[in-house]
Amino acid sequence: MLTHTTKSLLALLVSGALSSATYAAPENLADFHGEMGSCDTCHVNKKGPTDDNLTYENAQCTSCHGTLKEVAETEREGIVSPHQSHLIGDVSCTSCHSGHEKSVTYCDSCHSFEYQMPFSGKWQREFVPVNADKTAQDQAIAKGAKETTDVVIIGSGGAGLAAAVSARNNGAKVILLEKEPVPGGNTKLAAGGMNAAETKAQAALKIEDKKQIMIDDTMAGGGNLNDPALVKVLANNSSNSVDWLTALGADLTDVGRMGGASVNRSHRPTGGAGVGAHVAQVLWDAAISRDADIRLNSRVVRIIEDASGKVTGVLVKGAHTGYYVINADSVVIATGGFAKNNERVAKYDPSLKGFKATNHAGATGDGLDVAELAGAATKDLQYVQAHPTYSPVGGVMVTEAVRGNGAILVNRDGKRFVNELTTRDKASAAILNQKGESAYLVFDDSVRKSLSKIEGYIHLHIVNEGKDLNELAKKLSMPGAELTKTLADYNGTVKAGKDTQFERQDLPRELASAPYYAIEVAPAVHHTMGGVVIDTQTEVKGISGKNIPGMFAAGEITGGVHGTNRLGGNAISDIVTFGRIAGEQAAKYAKEH
Repeated sequence: MLTHTTKSLLALLVSGALSSATYAAPENLADFHGEMGSCDTCHVNKKGPTDDNLTYENAQCTSCHGTLKEVAETEREGIVSPHQSHLIGDVSCTSCHSGHEKSVTYCDSCHSFEYQMPFSGKWQREFVPVNADKTAQDQAIAKGAKETTDVVIIGSGGAGLAAAVSARNNGAKVILLEKEPVPGGNTKLAAGGMNAAETKAQAALKIEDKKQIMIDDTMAGGGNLNDPALVKVLANNSSNSVDWLTALGADLTDVGRMGGASVNRSHRPTGGAGVGAHVAQVLWDAAISRDADIRLNSRVVRIIEDASGKVTGVLVKGAHTGYYVINADSVVIATGGFAKNNERVAKYDPSLKGFKATNHAGATGDGLDVAELAGAATKDLQYVQAHPTYSPVGGVMVTEAVRGNGAILVNRDGKRFVNELTTRDKASAAILNQKGESAYLVFDDSVRKSLSKIEGYIHLHIVNEGKDLNELAKKLSMPGAELTKTLADYNGTVKAGKDTQFERQDLPRELASAPYYAIEVAPAVHHTMGGVVIDTQTEVKGISGKNIPGMFAAGEITGGVHGTNRLGGNAISDIVTFGRIAGEQAAKYAKEH
């Protein structure tokens, strides 16, 4: 047992209140903990980890330091806390704190806040092709399967977790494999809302909407190059998906509007909290309660098929257990897109070369590689979306819901220049045409009070504040008179109920309540519309045009749902609706084969 004094000391080290320089001799956490005992301080035995989740090791961490929430309570006031985050599930301390090598702050894969973490190194990630070690992979396959299950799901974002819950609901034994040390994929980053039509929440707010209007908006937003059959599945099942999540414990009662929508249909938690981490946590809890076997640090490098082309399992590379094979009757690919892989993004859209990305570290496209190696057909890979409001200061996407609740975009001259709720591609192009290739998202205290997600941006220190417009303009090196005129003109537009200058349809409120706020924003790669080809039952089509037996896919890994451009709010609907279908169909296939 560690003493209370030792616990307190460790808590101070984790919080950054003490520097590792205080202890000059240890070079890493293993050295430091070695001063308090043997290898058994962290490991169940001297052989090291027994599973890729590092279950025992993380339990040892929390037995001394406490949970994420408890650690966050010990941190210095005013700092950007990595322990007060949007991470979901049973978050592993070892995601950042390594024992025998330099620790890295996983948050730095998106952010850069210079955390003072003991024994730390700099975040870096080298993309390794899935077939980089083909000889060893072939040998592992030749050894045969280590275990057998009904359904394997690849990826722990919303699509993968929804598929896991659905497959378990349909009686299938499930193993879910996630290559990253933390679950949730891009879903945990999503902030704006979940588009759905003809819902109970809309009815309660007297919002009139139709599934056909959602279909029309989605098709128009995607340049009418979407697969109409998939769009119909998305819209016609959207309200049922909201009901399904609600039955699992989700709060989706707040309804706003995202760009490209002609009706308020973006569902989110009460007060406008971020939707993604909430939905991901609800799905995680549901999957865990249903005994889904979820494994982190577990990268699928190959889908295995028999001579007829039927899926028979997967080859996994565990970060700590090495290569092993799982036999499975069906596989659901839910690995997301490739926005974090700028080399691949630029291959399909050279204009985005060098762009930052809003995605999590694992969105590199290796799931797409695995699918293609197994013969999957692809479509629409050339369509890559930039999100218009990425904060270059904080390395974080600012949700479209801020604009949906009333914020406006102004350039460095203090002038509006675009319909704030146009589609993302048009808003991004307009921002890039401004001086400095960035703009400012400007809003007042009434917008702040309407959307609790904004408090997170204030915590991240990316929000400028002024007691009045002149003070705000001075902080932004912007003409105060011009900014004042812009807001006065906009408020007049709101009163008139018509935006004759930029034709913004939704004008929720005047911006007249001090203090005033601004966030610098610029476009960043956000979503990849292309991916593997699926039918309405989420079965993956091969390059021959025929379905690949036993292979299913859902979420951003697929192509066809969004056409040339995804509407804000449609991603959560996509992953939940098609994830549910994929899990159900994979379970059904496993029973029948």
